[in-house]
Amino acid sequence: MTASPQESVARHPIAVVAERVGLSHDLLRMWERRYGVVTPDRAPNGQRLYSDADIDRLALLKAATHAGRSISQVAALSTEALAALVDEDEAARERRVIPTIGPADNSELGDVVESALVLARALDSPALDDTLRRAASTVGVPTFIESVAAPLLRRVGDEWHAGRVTLAQEHLVSSLVHDILAESMRSFAGRNGGPRALVATLAGERHAIGAALVGAAAAADGWNVLYLGPDLPANEIADAAAAAGARVVAVSIVYVEQRNAVIAAVQTLRSRLPQPITLLAGGQGAVALGSELARIGIRVESNIPGLLAELRSVRSGV
Repeated sequence: MTASPQESVARHPIAVVAERVGLSHDLLRMWERRYGVVTPDRAPNGQRLYSDADIDRLALLKAATHAGRSISQVAALSTEALAALVDEDEAARERRVIPTIGPADNSELGDVVESALVLARALDSPALDDTLRRAASTVGVPTFIESVAAPLLRRVGDEWHAGRVTLAQEHLVSSLVHDILAESMRSFAGRNGGPRALVATLAGERHAIGAALVGAAAAADGWNVLYLGPDLPANEIADAAAAAGARVVAVSIVYVEQRNAVIAAVQTLRSRLPQPITLLAGGQGAVALGSELARIGIRVESNIPGLLAELRSVRSGV
């Protein structure tokens, strides 16, 4: 198919394209730079200018990626092939039984994660902070945690292990996400009349982001959260829980460098806590120690929805 003269005229700035297609500026630039999905013209002042045909192609690429395909799989396809693929995906969706979609099902959040990763690689802290805060304020804390923060942190972790993200970039993401979650917890403080939950990490565990995810999710779910952050001795956590009248203590265990030491710390915490207080553990490290922790009466969950389910069962007396 040959584009008409009007379709081929490059006359749309990137802001118009982003608005019409529903992709962020940063993601558009990343797709162009890394995959060559379109080649915009340049105005005399250097501004990118896109044609109608470019917009149509980008809309098809967005539809293809939202159907579950990666941009690397579809970037090289012709516009005609993309249109056929998108039609095929739409026909397949129509043949499925589609569950009711609620406000939390927001396909745009995948673009937020991609944009955030681009900004992290550029170490653009102000833009990354703004992107994440806008997402949190738009969709609410529970959806932000499940659909933006947790997927972004997993993605950054995978990219770091693969050598495609630096430690500085990983720390930037973790720091900004942690700040947003901590502020969220503070915003709920004093408003929740629910039971008390203490959230922390044990001595030696300096990664606070997992605990912050749990604390913010619990606060949004109606718990009165006492968030103590990372690297606390077991006896300090137990004393604080007893003094605060906590119903639950949740600890995040991300890395297990000394298996026996971590198990001993959890055993100490369990023994020091009054028996009615439930002790929950989450994170990759907790999952790795799942069988040992279960033997000493610790409930282990691998993700935020699972931990929230445990918290709700405690609250209902199950």
